[in-house]
Amino acid sequence: MKRLMTGNEAVARGAYEAGLTFASAYPGTPSTEILENMVQYKNDLYCEWAPNEKVALEAAIGASIAGARSMAAMKHVGVNVAADPLFTFAYTGVTGGCVLVSADDPGMHSSQNEQDNRNYATAARVLMLEPSDSQESKDYMKLGLELSEKFDTPVMLRMTTRVCHSKSLVSLEDRVESALIPYEKKIAKYVATPANGKALRRKLIDRLKSMEEYSNNAEINQAEYNGTEVGVISSGVAYQYAREVFGEDVSYLKLGMTFPMPMAKIKEFAGKVKKLYVIEEMDPYIENHLKMAGIPCIGKELIPEMDELNTDIVRKAIFGISTETIQSEKEAVVRPPALCAGCPHRGFFYALKKKKNIIITGDIGCYTLGSAAPLSAMDTCICMGGSISAGHGAAQALKKNGSDLKVVSVIGDSTFFHTGINSLMDVVYNNGNSVTVILDNRITGMTGHQENPGTGFTLMGDVAVEVDIPLLCKAIGMKEENVLTVNPLDLKAMDHALSYGLAKDEPTVIIAKWPCILKKFSEQDKKEFDLTPKKCEIDQETCKKCKSCVRTGCPAINSGDQIVINPDSCTGCSICKQVCPFDAIREVK
Repeated sequence: MKRLMTGNEAVARGAYEAGLTFASAYPGTPSTEILENMVQYKNDLYCEWAPNEKVALEAAIGASIAGARSMAAMKHVGVNVAADPLFTFAYTGVTGGCVLVSADDPGMHSSQNEQDNRNYATAARVLMLEPSDSQESKDYMKLGLELSEKFDTPVMLRMTTRVCHSKSLVSLEDRVESALIPYEKKIAKYVATPANGKALRRKLIDRLKSMEEYSNNAEINQAEYNGTEVGVISSGVAYQYAREVFGEDVSYLKLGMTFPMPMAKIKEFAGKVKKLYVIEEMDPYIENHLKMAGIPCIGKELIPEMDELNTDIVRKAIFGISTETIQSEKEAVVRPPALCAGCPHRGFFYALKKKKNIIITGDIGCYTLGSAAPLSAMDTCICMGGSISAGHGAAQALKKNGSDLKVVSVIGDSTFFHTGINSLMDVVYNNGNSVTVILDNRITGMTGHQENPGTGFTLMGDVAVEVDIPLLCKAIGMKEENVLTVNPLDLKAMDHALSYGLAKDEPTVIIAKWPCILKKFSEQDKKEFDLTPKKCEIDQETCKKCKSCVRTGCPAINSGDQIVINPDSCTGCSICKQVCPFDAIREVK
């Protein structure tokens, strides 16, 4: 039976068919749907959200050592977080097969940087597979688990946005159960002390030779000879673009396994064509391997080294031909991203931007939109969990140099659990004086509402122990009087809490707690918060068109000849009502 699937759905299906029994991940576009699609197989396997990518990989390593087939999934920047265990895992090897899925984001559609994680496979010396469509995503996931056990190595499955989210037909097969490999105590293999590490390093080098020999003979590294004038070497989705641009008259070497690189097969292919192109997204990864081996090729001098490729870009780069397109007489409406109408973060940012003489260090999440006009309430955003520690460093430097600037660090609930808690410990331990604001909207909002340790539910839908953020903050040393919980939709309360924190010369934490307006409210949400549907409207006779309400940045408010609130978008959060100096806004049913 065949089914139309995205690459992410196919990866989950491949893991299921291969008898995998443990999967862990931290959500991040474009990888999020892999674990979301694992849940349908929960009668046969276990899957969970982890608080961050390092924990996800470490849990998968533990499952592998225990003898189970396992996987961890994450977006490309998540591999930076997981790099510490990855590099040592490459030394120890596996018991049950283990695959790390890295979903790269060429073009930075939803990421803070654009990095090519093929370089991680080379640096860590782990076997790497690159599927180019959904069928291969499923097949390579299964193959990855097999090769992991065959070569005693973790395997990286490198996906990209276009492969993750595009759909193509996939042949489905039955699940083949993989029995738990009986546990054996192996201190020399799994206790990475220096003495053991040196022996493991030698074994790793020997494994690389075996893996390269396999790579040279693997069917997934496939040569197709159609002529001797031009040859193309490619991998991943770039191969699909190359096929469409170059057509049927040139020869191809499609690489499905790109570490270790099949250099013998590449040299054989290169020797049979007069001109050789390398078509690949982002870094000159394949190209550099060829040039280091003395193989002449044409690559990044024509193909862009940044952003996502497509057939038009490759065609123009190689042949100088632009595809004719139909030009519309109408221009698309410019719709910059903004916090949703009714977003609880709006009240917080509105109160925060009123404060003067502060630096605001922000974090990764939908609340990063607080940096956009008209709120403009953020100065920095570096990485997941970095807001609190960056804020702490800034605050200590300012204090040491006699500046009276204060620092407010802004972070979401899921991001706080990810790595923010470590940074807050740094603030408390080192006698900082920054104000940390945790925007607790009761869900992981930015990636589409995944559960986290603070929501009270697991990925598989079971009720879970909920982490109490105020208690957690106090447990790491925060003074009880310096941990405040506030409704961010109450502007006066929010203002008072910020004033309290900024007046202190010691760490304070403000938890701005209100559920995301798009969330499917739990019974607990309904009991804890007043979520009664409301609307606001403007009394046009009273309105002076001062635009105070417009400056909240609410997308439900439209300004023209009249300032009006769109009733279809308004959720009745009342932020606009609170900022109106003429009482021209009222709540209506």
